[in-house]
Amino acid sequence: MSAPFEERSGVVPCGTPWGQWYQTLEEVFIEVQVPPGTRAQDIQCGLQSRHVALSVGGREILKGKLFDSTIADEGTWTLEDRKMVRIVLTKTKRDAANCWTSLLESEYAADPWVQDQMQRKLTLERFQKENPGFDFSGAEISGNYTKGGDLQSWSCEEPLTAGVPFFLPWLVPGTGPADTKAPQEAGSGSAPPARD
Repeated sequence: MSAPFEERSGVVPCGTPWGQWYQTLEEVFIEVQVPPGTRAQDIQCGLQSRHVALSVGGREILKGKLFDSTIADEGTWTLEDRKMVRIVLTKTKRDAANCWTSLLESEYAADPWVQDQMQRKLTLERFQKENPGFDFSGAEISGNYTKGGDLQSWSCEEPLTAGVPFFLPWLVPGTGPADTKAPQEAGSGSAPPARD
């Protein structure tokens, strides 16, 4: 699993008049389409903890208060192929519960379906981070995943690990460590302990 989670699982973009934005557990990405042939010296970009401002050729494209705080000195912008500006912001709060519902406080909100997909993706990314030996990039979830909640049910079109049997007890209610009794030693001749 050498590629980052978002490259294996895809991103959930929120379209805007100037391009799109999307997020991972740790970062927010802003992709702004600019006129072909744009040069770096044509771009003015200001990144602060709670504010972003972008102008191209003296024309304001994006300006406002961010949905949540970021680490200002880790924010970057790049001009790609002289036709797109990519801004990368590092979230201050980096967990699945911190799913931005909009880019700015009053603009570029994700519609309810996109917001739901973003939250699902962040929850799966959280599980991936907590369980690095498994690949959750093809998994689907349902249940209480909002605010990074506990996974209630899940399915995966491909095995999480190739040819290796697995059991993730916390995914099945009533089978977590606190809910099971230790199995008896093999060959003891008695039946496994009864479940309460």
